[in-house]
Amino acid sequence: MDTSVIEEEDEEALASLVPFPPRRKMHSYSVQFDQKPHHQIRKHSLDEVPRSTTLGNDAVYFDSSDEEFSTGGAIAIASGETVSNGGEDYAVVAPPPNASVGEDAVESLPEFIGAGGGAGIFKVPVRAAVHPGRPPCLELRPHPLRETQTGKFLRNIACTETQLWAGQENGVRVWNMEEVYDAGCGIGGQVQRGDEDTAPFHDSVTTSPTMCLVADQSNKLLWSGHKDGKIRAWKMDQEEPCEASDDSEPFKERISWLAHRGPVICGHVPKEDSSYCQWHMQHIFLRGQVLVNRFNGQVECRVDMLPTQDQQGDDETKLKFFSASKKEKPQGFLQRSRNAIMGAAGAVRRVATRSAGGFAEDTRKTEAIVLAVDGTIWTGNMSGQIVQWDGNGSRLKDVNHHHKPVLCFCTFGDRIYVGYASGYIQVLDSDGKLMASWVSHNEPVIKLAAGGGFIFSLATHGGVRGWYVTSPGPLDNIIRKELSQKEALYARQDNVRILIGTWNVGQGRASHGALMSWLGSVASDVGIVVIGLQEVDMGAGFLAMSAAKETVGLEGSVVGQWWIDAIGKALDEKNTFERMGSRQLAGLLISLWARKEIRTHVGDLDVAAVPCGFGRAIGNKGGVGLRIRVYDRIMCFVNCHLAAHLEAVNRRNADFNHIFRLMVFSKGHNLSNTAAGMVLFLFLSCSLGFSTYLFWLLYSSGLPWALSLAAGVSTTAYTLKTTTNPTTGTEEVKSDLAAADLIAFFGDFNYRLYGITYDEARDFISQRSFDWLRERDQLRQEMKAGNVFQGMREALITFPPTYKFEKNRPGLGGYDSGEKKRIPAWCDRVIYRDTQASPFSESNLQCPVVSSVIMYEACMDVTESDHKPVRCKFHAAIAHVDKSVRRQELGNIIRTNEKIKSIFEDLKFVPETSVSTNSIVLQSQDTVILTITNTSTTNKAMFSIICGGITFVKDDGVTPAAGIISPEGTVDVKVHHEDFQTMEECVDGIPQSWWCEDTRDKEAILMLNIRGSCSTTWTSHSVKVRHCYSARVCLLESRPKNLTKHLGGSRRHPTDKSRHGSTRPRTEDSVSRGKSH
Repeated sequence: MDTSVIEEEDEEALASLVPFPPRRKMHSYSVQFDQKPHHQIRKHSLDEVPRSTTLGNDAVYFDSSDEEFSTGGAIAIASGETVSNGGEDYAVVAPPPNASVGEDAVESLPEFIGAGGGAGIFKVPVRAAVHPGRPPCLELRPHPLRETQTGKFLRNIACTETQLWAGQENGVRVWNMEEVYDAGCGIGGQVQRGDEDTAPFHDSVTTSPTMCLVADQSNKLLWSGHKDGKIRAWKMDQEEPCEASDDSEPFKERISWLAHRGPVICGHVPKEDSSYCQWHMQHIFLRGQVLVNRFNGQVECRVDMLPTQDQQGDDETKLKFFSASKKEKPQGFLQRSRNAIMGAAGAVRRVATRSAGGFAEDTRKTEAIVLAVDGTIWTGNMSGQIVQWDGNGSRLKDVNHHHKPVLCFCTFGDRIYVGYASGYIQVLDSDGKLMASWVSHNEPVIKLAAGGGFIFSLATHGGVRGWYVTSPGPLDNIIRKELSQKEALYARQDNVRILIGTWNVGQGRASHGALMSWLGSVASDVGIVVIGLQEVDMGAGFLAMSAAKETVGLEGSVVGQWWIDAIGKALDEKNTFERMGSRQLAGLLISLWARKEIRTHVGDLDVAAVPCGFGRAIGNKGGVGLRIRVYDRIMCFVNCHLAAHLEAVNRRNADFNHIFRLMVFSKGHNLSNTAAGMVLFLFLSCSLGFSTYLFWLLYSSGLPWALSLAAGVSTTAYTLKTTTNPTTGTEEVKSDLAAADLIAFFGDFNYRLYGITYDEARDFISQRSFDWLRERDQLRQEMKAGNVFQGMREALITFPPTYKFEKNRPGLGGYDSGEKKRIPAWCDRVIYRDTQASPFSESNLQCPVVSSVIMYEACMDVTESDHKPVRCKFHAAIAHVDKSVRRQELGNIIRTNEKIKSIFEDLKFVPETSVSTNSIVLQSQDTVILTITNTSTTNKAMFSIICGGITFVKDDGVTPAAGIISPEGTVDVKVHHEDFQTMEECVDGIPQSWWCEDTRDKEAILMLNIRGSCSTTWTSHSVKVRHCYSARVCLLESRPKNLTKHLGGSRRHPTDKSRHGSTRPRTEDSVSRGKSH
């Protein structure tokens, strides 16, 4: 229903229009048709519709199994026929002869295809069996449906060379590397829903949510910190997972204790062979500060990163003093009132922002930290900036390769892997240069872990993927080619029917009989039902309240809920269908139901809304959308109400473009239960008060009520938007709709019939001469020109225009016969796009969703509104991947391909190295230099030193403890020990506690691990370190026996001892070389 106050009469608009639309600035259709073959335009009879050809399989497409999309790629052209690829062609096509879909062999309807679908964001997304835009990966745990993970989401991972551990909200989980390629247990196994295709695993007993994981390979334990403050230790040698026998039970922890009153958020094993573990807030990142705490909770080291002070808030609070001598132009009452309102709104906004900690994330906040092999520290923050630090806390360099927040790091060799909130993974070298980048998941990457030749990534949805450490490289192309050739083994296809209903209800309500006539009578064979309503609730007060509620994440109304319940009752919701979700924006409402038989394959529902009303802020016009996964493919449904009036064609086109580009789906977070939400509610109330006052002020001054309302609501919307979106970027938001496998737009599009009078339209309708009327349809003309719904399709209309009727008047005699006599029009439509680049293609992994319309009609017997409800039924053939079978085939390729086995064998190469000695004797204040030499002439060597046995060497006793050795290079490692007894604690140079402390001739083993820059194995050198307190000169022990090359003894640095036990290195002249014996 159009607002009568602001609507102009159709007759007045007709007077300003020519009988046919003027020719647009584009190549004429006749010229196009002369240059290339084409589908003939349908004239007046369905019998003249030409037949279509099928599409060849020459194009390379992208896999969409986890919503990693690409809208690039070429559109394949069938031989001898034209398909939209340049933005100007259009066609009317009919299904091939004797073509039918479904078990009941229903015929598909002819369709009209709009132009412009081959360019930009309107291009059909390309797909492939194996994604060519990223390295092939191991789908250890395919993306589970979100609703199956309630209470058991995976939140962190830790990896060893033989196992991958995951911490979840109800315990821990472990995978053995030997079984990562095996098939999942499937629906018939004992695993719960969501893990049907997961590689064999073993779950623990139920615990408090796991906050952190630490692998302790020396003791064969996995340590976990939990939300309840407990620390648990789990044995790494668990039994075989995922057994189908009844005696398979969750494993239990080896030991546990209550460590803290609050959650244990992080832990750390300083050395792999150490016998203790540090816990509790090991790294805390808050607004640029890094804290490092010891086991007792005391701060040992604190690095404060000086943040850039944001002066904007302070500047806003400062009073502005103006010179009294400067004369200002006096302001009127309205201007002073507006300044007062905006000033008060700004004050409330500042208070709300500070009280809630800011509605937007602080871009300076450090989110991730990692220690690189060369001893430097890398941190990442919310702005995507990555900073390198040295061991002393000095800032070395900044790099920024992505604009999204950095959430996690991982190192392997000299590579640094970065996980982003956008789902990207980037590979950096030791200097911070970008080596590779790809989309790993469709949701943020929250954890990365290296082990077993993989880099494992965990996304927020709980999916786990393993990326080969050689990627990107020759291995990727081999796997991609081999796996693509086995497509027939893991490709699957399912069919589903979708019923879409749209109705402009005109602020009314419908009887149960009307809903049954519209929906209940045709829903018996459908799997998914999507309903879109317009003008559910309207009015100035409701629109203003709805706009304000939207800014704080609130939506819905009592009337909207009534409609959802009424439709659910008509669909037999309790027994046959299950309600999946809904979204309301002012008068727009969309809701979706799924049949219970296919419920296990439908989920991950997200919502979106884009207002197009006053100032693009009010929801009287706009679109609401739902996005859902069906058989692992993404479908988007958008309910629209576009601009009214006969002459507003360009405005309607602009509304569609605005919705298509700006619709961003989210999970619909509700802030009402948070502190920030309470502050937002306070701010909402103040803003509504301001807007109401401004509306009254303007209206009382004589301004029309519509403009007064627009000014008041726009003020509120602007104020709230500046609060909830304080920062704006110049980068254009990527359209979520462009990446979907199926998009369906439906609603009151408001396109009218042009070049025809009211009486002529009534005559053609009474004679059911819809062919000629379709040629006067504004929407068809705009789709022909490629101005709207580019590349999308609509079944040919064979029902009477659905607008405008007088309420409660049945039959075609119910068209508007009042004073205005609005010309009948097909305002209510259903238009869609799937993955077909050519009509009526075959469904496969390159073209995964192939849809056709088998019903498109209006319910002319429903009279509760001035619009007639419309229903459209689709038959969708969906091709998808059996992830479990594909993982098995990947394992077969890895085990049997000789080239791949050769690549993996090369990964075992470790550069040859030597150390200067294998035994060191330390006196109290000595510093001995251990020299490590890389004898390789072409490969870098990575070394790390860990301490086993009794750890008397202090944290700074081995420097550096890790690093990189260039080819034919050397590195000197200082091994130092110092007594901390003061002079008062010693008698004749001997500590007073000597008799009670077994400190004489203690020994420890330094394990020197060597690996290549991308090695999956390593070699070790052991260096025995003995400490004695005698005053004799300590000599180095015998030469190592297991070294292929020895470069002399180590160097000793004697040091002076101060009164307080501190050390002071002597000059270089005092450096003496130790002896080996």
